Amino acid sequence: MFRSPSKGELSFNEVFEDLISYTNKYPEEKYKLIIGTDSHAFAKEYIVFVTAIIAHRIGKGGRFYFQKQKTRYMESLRQRIYYETFLSLEVATRLTEKLAENGQCELNVEIHLDVGERGETREIIKEVVGMVIGSGYDARIKPDSYGATTVADRFTR
Repeated sequence: MFRSPSKGELSFNEVFEDLISYTNKYPEEKYKLIIGTDSHAFAKEYIVFVTAIIAHRIGKGGRFYFQKQKTRYMESLRQRIYYETFLSLEVATRLTEKLAENGQCELNVEIHLDVGERGETREIIKEVVGMVIGSGYDARIKPDSYGATTVADRFTR
């Protein structure tokens, strides 16, 4: 299940219908569909992962939905970042399949990664960006990865 601040709990299909309704309302506008995942560890006990789907109407705001999941604690930051990337790719794949089934192929999906040139994650940028590009999506890293670092991050705690 996903959550929307304005619509409450939604299934993936309901999220998709709402996204299409949102983008069809002003078809002349430009849109970005963004997927981003962030995580937060709680006292070496467990980790909360949040994956966000964002429909950004360029220059005019947007709409977002998020999904939370709690997993066992992972010692390795590399493993956590890989899992964040995997979760984003999983949602992006479902979304692009649904877009293709419904004739909405003009909406491109971008994946925002919680990695950047500064900090511990700089060593795995090429690996996770390669995973995303190899899967057929555009990848964004910090400071341009607001889908992960701002939207998803807000709901990890």
